[in-house]
Amino acid sequence: MPQINVTIDGKTYRMACAAGDEPHLTALASGLDARIVGMRQSFGEIGDMRLHVMAALMQADELEETNRRLAALEAETAALREQVESADARRADEQAQTAAALSRCAERIEMLTKSLSAG
Repeated sequence: MPQINVTIDGKTYRMACAAGDEPHLTALASGLDARIVGMRQSFGEIGDMRLHVMAALMQADELEETNRRLAALEAETAALREQVESADARRADEQAQTAAALSRCAERIEMLTKSLSAG
């Protein structure tokens, strides 16, 4: 299992990850580091542990909001799929009714043609 070094808040950590995940883990660590640096600039020196917990809570909040929005989009997509399926069913029914009506019209025209030819 590959290991990489990441730096978060000026401290280096050796992390294990799956093969090929090194760039992803490095990017995640860089994002967390940037968040902590930004928070430190905003809040000043409030303690490393408190700052790290605040950063983790902010990311957890963002993840929860993203999951909520994803669930809403999935529900909306399911509703739209149901509407499309319903519209497709109505269209198929309308096409069948139109075909039946055209068939009846053709039969009437044929009967009229026969009656005009006979007369």
